[in-house]
Amino acid sequence: MTLNSFKQIRRIVTANNESGLSYVLLDGPSPKIFKREGGPIHGHTDLWVWDQTPLPLGGVEDAANLPYDFPGSPQGGHLRAVQSRSKPDSYDATKDSAIIPEHPIKVMANGRRWDRGGSSTFVGAMHKTQTIDYAILIEGERVLGLDDCEVRWRPGDVVIDVGGWHRWNSPNEEGIVIFDMIAAEFVDGPDGLIQGSDQVLVGSPNVELPSGVKPTRRIVVGDCEPGFSKVLSDGYSPEMYLDPARPGYASSKLWIIKDLPAKLFFESIHLPYVMTPPKGGSIFRMLTLPPDQSWLGKVTQKDVKNFFQDMQAPFASTYSEAAKHPYMQKTKTVDFCTIIHGEVTLVLDAEECRVSAGDVVVLRGVNHAWSNHSNAPAMIAIASHDADYYSDDNLSV
Repeated sequence: MTLNSFKQIRRIVTANNESGLSYVLLDGPSPKIFKREGGPIHGHTDLWVWDQTPLPLGGVEDAANLPYDFPGSPQGGHLRAVQSRSKPDSYDATKDSAIIPEHPIKVMANGRRWDRGGSSTFVGAMHKTQTIDYAILIEGERVLGLDDCEVRWRPGDVVIDVGGWHRWNSPNEEGIVIFDMIAAEFVDGPDGLIQGSDQVLVGSPNVELPSGVKPTRRIVVGDCEPGFSKVLSDGYSPEMYLDPARPGYASSKLWIIKDLPAKLFFESIHLPYVMTPPKGGSIFRMLTLPPDQSWLGKVTQKDVKNFFQDMQAPFASTYSEAAKHPYMQKTKTVDFCTIIHGEVTLVLDAEECRVSAGDVVVLRGVNHAWSNHSNAPAMIAIASHDADYYSDDNLSV
């Protein structure tokens, strides 16, 4: 796979109209696209920016236009897509004038990013940001460089970077990564070391995998000693939840943040949150949706009620016999939804919108459901952030 040129990301942003009905506010590329002529990155796209938590829900402003100093607000974060540039076979390191040797730690302008050099035309610098990053490879290739090793990951794999030193490389083919970068707290200054003694959870899912469900590879990285990043875990998340009424449905927990700024822990999926985040926090999960034809017309109101109870979110269901979909739901969250595989339909009150692999949907406290009209399972990575309405915010109604 060779992208050759910068690829625009289709972004769908939802809202509620004056009658409280959900609809598509924006559908198309983000207004904030930054292309680069040289270096290891083709460019990046700002998909959403926030500088307060809970995130604002209302209004019709495009938050991608909000300014920020990388890596983002110390009380918020940002969602971005980064497209890498691959190293050609003709590359000769001896003739690369862009090589910067590794050097002592430099503090960057905003004091929340640090750099150790070691970059070239096709390899990024070793760096560290005061954030926890949910990273999803949606296309191509990416190699994550740490102090202890390099990790090659494939489309659909997820990296949770818990404030660690790292660099990025694409030696064979270009790639596109979606980063949800969330402000973190470094209790020991710029070292940003992992805290606590949590048991890292990795292994086979805790349930038998239904047909069509594949476990998600989750790579967790961070620093356990100053200046040295390592892999904390690399394997499948064991925290998976099913819906007996929809054979083939699965939701895998990938990470949980209890509040902002986020704390640096070894593990978080053992926390008692399944579908919705804690107040002031977020939950990251991977959703597998079976074809509707396997269950539609068979699901009862009791089935739906049981599902939302099992997901610890009975308040989220907006079930009614007149609803457009039995699993319609609404929560006070902003959800960043990346379509990993397949094609699905976003069902809203006022309309429906078909999305496919590589598209990003921003759900802003709207009544919605996901419908799979195809003959194959679909996968969606969903990062849900606690949100609310602000009367004095420019994104509020």
